[in-house]
Amino acid sequence: MGEILKLQTVSKSFGGVKALRGVSFSLEDGEILGLIGPNGAGKTTLINVISGLLKEDQGHILFEGHSLKGLSPWQRAALGLARTFQHIQVFADLTVLENVLCGLHRQRKTSFWAHFLRLPAAVAEEKDFESRAYQALALVGLKEKASWEAETLPYGEQKKVVLARSLVSNPRLLLLDEPAGGLNERETEELGQILLKLKTKGMTLLLVEHDLNLVMNICDRVVVLNQGEVIAMGSPLEIQKNNRVLEAYLGK
Repeated sequence: MGEILKLQTVSKSFGGVKALRGVSFSLEDGEILGLIGPNGAGKTTLINVISGLLKEDQGHILFEGHSLKGLSPWQRAALGLARTFQHIQVFADLTVLENVLCGLHRQRKTSFWAHFLRLPAAVAEEKDFESRAYQALALVGLKEKASWEAETLPYGEQKKVVLARSLVSNPRLLLLDEPAGGLNERETEELGQILLKLKTKGMTLLLVEHDLNLVMNICDRVVVLNQGEVIAMGSPLEIQKNNRVLEAYLGK
């Protein structure tokens, strides 16, 4: 066990609005870290900065001890950093399996012509990718629906397709931006079990989520943002008893 991600005084502004103010915390290898806070706290901005969609104004982000400064989202993904987004992004005209395979397109090493001519290396790569996609679908409970068109699945299962697509590259760290959004109680419980299963397989998770029950039930530690600043860090029990959190996040 050790630090897999470390943020050092990360700041980000949009015009005169300071979305992140000197955010610092670390994520331990193999843990689930919850990131919570009221609307406008800066949670999604922080995820976007870590994944490379936004560039920090100040501060440093280290992934497995190496600086991410100047690296594109694709370069960060190649290092083992994957993410999901708040809104579903499935390709409606593709099957569930094809949607998941899209998560591997940047790992393809054989050429278009090798695939067109069905050369042995290309065929072997396709088989490997398909095997990995089925494994990811099995993790989220959708292996039996691999041939279904993605648009025919209910909302909760479409979110599982998106999760499987992020898992197929076997990332070291997975950033989850409100994965339980729009899910009912049963679906949220299923999601929690999937995330705990990923932890047992050695994956590290940073979970941005509004569903406090999910966060408190599965996270090892919780970081609380308010107005771009970290106002609390600790175990779920410590966070539940923290007066600053009660005032800022729960309105008490």
